[in-house]
Amino acid sequence: MKEILWHGRGGQGAFTAAKLLGAAFALRDDKSFALAFPSFGPERRGAPIRAFTKLDNKPIGNRSEIEKADYSIFLDDTLLVSSSLDELKGNGKIIVNTKQSFDDERIIAVDADSLAEKVLKRPITNTILLGAFSAVSGEVEISDIENAIKLYMPQKLHAKNIEAVEQASRLFKEVK
Repeated sequence: MKEILWHGRGGQGAFTAAKLLGAAFALRDDKSFALAFPSFGPERRGAPIRAFTKLDNKPIGNRSEIEKADYSIFLDDTLLVSSSLDELKGNGKIIVNTKQSFDDERIIAVDADSLAEKVLKRPITNTILLGAFSAVSGEVEISDIENAIKLYMPQKLHAKNIEAVEQASRLFKEVK
């Protein structure tokens, strides 16, 4: 099972990204299963939240929060702290929306804010980080994410978010 932990702030779309990733994976075929759920209380917009996506080739019965992730994705770099590496499995990776660079090969920086401003004209980075995740992990194809966007997002958001996913994936593949 692949386990993905999402860190964001209320209103940034971390749970939406977790759901879209789960849907993208599950839509591939009848042997792909996913579970996505949030963890937040009565917090207000801007408060830190976590969301979880579990991907497997068999039904997922474990509905507990992820303690050790294969990937930990940060929509907001202010949530990334030194202990964030402790929440990774042995070969785990962090994908973080930031302009910073890191010496640690487990931390992958993506300037999602700049791409969001260019493509979406809004500071919403969730689908951009989905595109980066696709390029980094190989767990889902861009076409899988596009199908999930078409099924689960309002139609008026399809074109820009699909473009954001494609550009993020393409940009990251060029950098690799």
